Amino acid sequence: MSKKTWIIIGVVVVAVFILYRVFVGSYNNMVKNDQLVKEQWANVENVYQRRADLIPNLVNTVKGYATHEKETLEGVMNARAQATSIKIDANSLTPENMAKFQEAQSGLTQAMSKLMVVMEKYPDLKANQNFLELQAQLEGTENRIATERRKFNETVKEYNNTILGFPNTLLAGMYGFKEKEFFKADEGAKTAPKVEF
Repeated sequence: MSKKTWIIIGVVVVAVFILYRVFVGSYNNMVKNDQLVKEQWANVENVYQRRADLIPNLVNTVKGYATHEKETLEGVMNARAQATSIKIDANSLTPENMAKFQEAQSGLTQAMSKLMVVMEKYPDLKANQNFLELQAQLEGTENRIATERRKFNETVKEYNNTILGFPNTLLAGMYGFKEKEFFKADEGAKTAPKVEF
């Protein structure tokens, strides 16, 4: 073989190796970021579940003091049931599914706000130690929800940047990677609700 043939073979081998590394590296990076989104979604679900788990105890505590607030208490429990019935697999974070999830969670937040307004009528309840502990746990959980949602959005941003950047955008469709949906602010979120116990 001539020297020219060896050069051509060498260039082809190097080009094939570079292309292989681009494909494998891109794929592995997309997989890593996809897994991070799934992990963060599990963290979001975990804090929402924590909130849902606190609500029956809160409602039971309130029942002892506010027996004629049955409609409000039932509204909270119904909203909780609705919120916990919406489960989204991390592989199905579509705009439609995220909107359903957020709508259910917003319904629970609104029901809880109504309950907190009603509690203003019951000074004995506001002094109850069990109620105060549940209130503190619920406030802490709401802060965790905000934190985990923010982290989720950061993780989704990193994933979306990875699959939408060149040359990954050419490969993402071939590999089956699709853009993920962010958490969006709830309607009326510009004015924060005032919750007082």
